[in-house]
Amino acid sequence: MTAETMTTTTALPLAAGHWTLDPFHSAVGFTIRHLGISKVRGQFGRFEADLTVGDTLEGCVVTATVALDSIDTGNADRDAHVSGPDMLDVANRPVMAFRSIRIDGDGDDWTMEGNLTIGEVTRPVTFDVEFGGVEDSVVDGRRHAGFEGKGEIRRSDFGLGFAMAILGDSVKIQLDMQFVEPE
Repeated sequence: MTAETMTTTTALPLAAGHWTLDPFHSAVGFTIRHLGISKVRGQFGRFEADLTVGDTLEGCVVTATVALDSIDTGNADRDAHVSGPDMLDVANRPVMAFRSIRIDGDGDDWTMEGNLTIGEVTRPVTFDVEFGGVEDSVVDGRRHAGFEGKGEIRRSDFGLGFAMAILGDSVKIQLDMQFVEPE
């Protein structure tokens, strides 16, 4: 990393410490192609995420887990099939986990690289992250920070290649995260 690209947390107005997720103002969504002609959108209803802000950018870490059985595509029959042994197999792969290994950027535009694990398979993934800013909440009186992340994975990389003729291999992931400053 050169001096020009090295950034400290002073570029973001975030206090060092453990920021907790505001689950009421956060979402984990996805989009996948169906038959190559349309998109199916969905989200996961149960997830956790943590943001640890260090004294330098290298000390910042994001971790997250998603309960795969909380999938919601707006169709209960489809959700049951996707959760079953043919696809996600949530009985054997109950969670998807992420841990960042590098965060880089400046201003509003950032990149977060990390490892995503589904079942026994771990693969690298990169998210383009937009920093939405920091505001004091009138509800709880605490500072909240907002982020929007976009990334893409391939189902086949995680051993989830069932029904490739029906569902696309590429899954686009959309994250809307709000974290609460440490007290």
